[in-house]
Amino acid sequence: MENNHYLATEKVSKLLAQFAIPCICSLVISCLYNIVDQIFVGNGVGYLGNAATGVIFPITVIGWGMSLFFGDGAAAALSMALGRNETEDIPKYVANSILGSFLSGLIIIAISYGLGDRLLMMIGATDANLTLAHNYRFIIYAMMPLAMVQNTLASVIRADGSPRYAMGAMLVGAVINIIGDPVAIFVLGMGIRGAAYATILGQFVSFSICAFYLTRGKTFRLSPASFRPEGALLKREMALGTSSLFTQLSIVVITVINNILLVKYGAQSVYGADIPLAAFVVIMKLFQIVLNIAIGIAAGAQPIVGFNYGAKLYGRVKELLRLILKWTIIICLICTVLFEAIPHFFINLFGTDSELYTQFAVQCLRIYLSLIVFTCVQKVCAIFLQSIGHAKTSAPLSLLRDALLIVISLVAPLMLGVTGIFWAAPMADIIAMAITALVMIRLWQELCRQESGAGNQPETAPMLVQPSHQGTVITISREHGSAGKRVGQLVAEKLGVPCYYKEMVALAAQESGLAKEFISDINSDENAVMKTLYLSTNVIQSAITAQDKAIKMIADAGACVIVGRAADYVLRGRENVISVFIHAPKKYRVNKVMEMYGDTETAAYKSIARSDNARAAYYKNISGKEWSDTHSYHLSIDSSIGEVETADLIYEYIVRKMSV
Repeated sequence: MENNHYLATEKVSKLLAQFAIPCICSLVISCLYNIVDQIFVGNGVGYLGNAATGVIFPITVIGWGMSLFFGDGAAAALSMALGRNETEDIPKYVANSILGSFLSGLIIIAISYGLGDRLLMMIGATDANLTLAHNYRFIIYAMMPLAMVQNTLASVIRADGSPRYAMGAMLVGAVINIIGDPVAIFVLGMGIRGAAYATILGQFVSFSICAFYLTRGKTFRLSPASFRPEGALLKREMALGTSSLFTQLSIVVITVINNILLVKYGAQSVYGADIPLAAFVVIMKLFQIVLNIAIGIAAGAQPIVGFNYGAKLYGRVKELLRLILKWTIIICLICTVLFEAIPHFFINLFGTDSELYTQFAVQCLRIYLSLIVFTCVQKVCAIFLQSIGHAKTSAPLSLLRDALLIVISLVAPLMLGVTGIFWAAPMADIIAMAITALVMIRLWQELCRQESGAGNQPETAPMLVQPSHQGTVITISREHGSAGKRVGQLVAEKLGVPCYYKEMVALAAQESGLAKEFISDINSDENAVMKTLYLSTNVIQSAITAQDKAIKMIADAGACVIVGRAADYVLRGRENVISVFIHAPKKYRVNKVMEMYGDTETAAYKSIARSDNARAAYYKNISGKEWSDTHSYHLSIDSSIGEVETADLIYEYIVRKMSV
């Protein structure tokens, strides 16, 4: 965390360029495989070939999503482990992510091969393009497990501090595909099979380059034992990768529904079933390029935005938001002008073997991409909200446009025919942008209030780590209302050692540059909604890492009592640590909360539920274990016998334990 202080001092525009450009490049390169295939297939096979690859696209996206599910989850876990200087589990995270991705690929191809052409017909294949789709998917699926592992490894390699290596591996594969497509399709006359072979050749080379990295990783070395499946590690990785998976699955749902609708309503029009399907595939590829550039800007800015928000530098956060929106809007407006002014150029890139197809594709390109600036701004705003830890707002906002698109796509063609499916996009964009604008205006106002309320002068840090002697460290976890903090203070007094509670937060803030209030709120009641997604965001993980370092620093200083913050897990493996869990009957805790905070009985029940859920989620996030599992602690005690009596029992246990 200390190395991140430059995020709060370096010029914002310079930081944005430094972080966003590599991210944009990686995302655009990842698009090239599919887009290059579409260009050469369209010119070498015709629009039926594009329609066929469009049918296969949802299956490949599912594979992509699963690879990110494990890859992004492993990357997040790796980054967190490095931040806490806990590297022993990193090889297991990496190996388990590889294993999970590979096995997922085997399952996907087993289902796809098993269902055969029936699956293709279900997701939009027609009699005219079925053979082409069949030939293409038979080859593409064969490489899917290794292609998924390559994508998983790319995420891990970036997190291991080698983003250029990961980007280089992807770029080499893309170049091989670009060269291989025309050779296989035109020179060797292999048609759509040639496009598939060129794709898997590029994927295999990228996989080989990424696999070679495993022999020279900066923070890990794999062994056969690393590949032993571990449920707790996999669960943690999957929790951290859930957001990436949902994003890809939303693309699958939209694509499949649109494929089915395009075939249905296209068959009722002069264009037939295949022309609308082929046009949609081409338009989505252009859409994907622009959207990935916008996402690259916002995703690249995430660590900068998150750190400055956590450090309460709200002026810099506002400046970052302005810059992100500015460049997103500029790029999207340039693209919109080009799409509207010279649509024939873009359509002709993907083949022009039918005047009717070109006419329809040009018309629908202008419709579907007319408000792409709204699409991109809306997605960028959702990512920005995630960057500052507002998961309960960002998650629904990120899916809003897609959900609207699905609903409108089902209704619009009833009135407008097959072109209504394309009109659904600008309609959804208008509604989603209006709602997003309201959310962002409120956020801007809140940032302005926070900026005016944040002091310009840093607080003078008190002596946070108190002098102590070598001895036992007692960690206390407690249910809300069990008087655990007071019990901890009493135990500390009896032992003559310091007791830490809020001091951990202050020390973490001092070490990290983040604000005390921000770190303190990590597992507060307010953040109980969508806890897993919230806790997986970059800025929150930075705060958790800083807090863990503070706990270790306190424990290194000598004997003490540490209350809360999953200190028992953070200090696991240390011989001089005794962990205690304090609980009490619900009624006792309700009365305590009413007594301490003046709550009504109903409010006390709700407060206990929120607080306990938040603490459990926090503990689960950093440890993969259950917070309330009393078997995880040295001592579990019911505090309803009284605060002093509870402290006495803990003291006696410690004395006996130390004398053994």
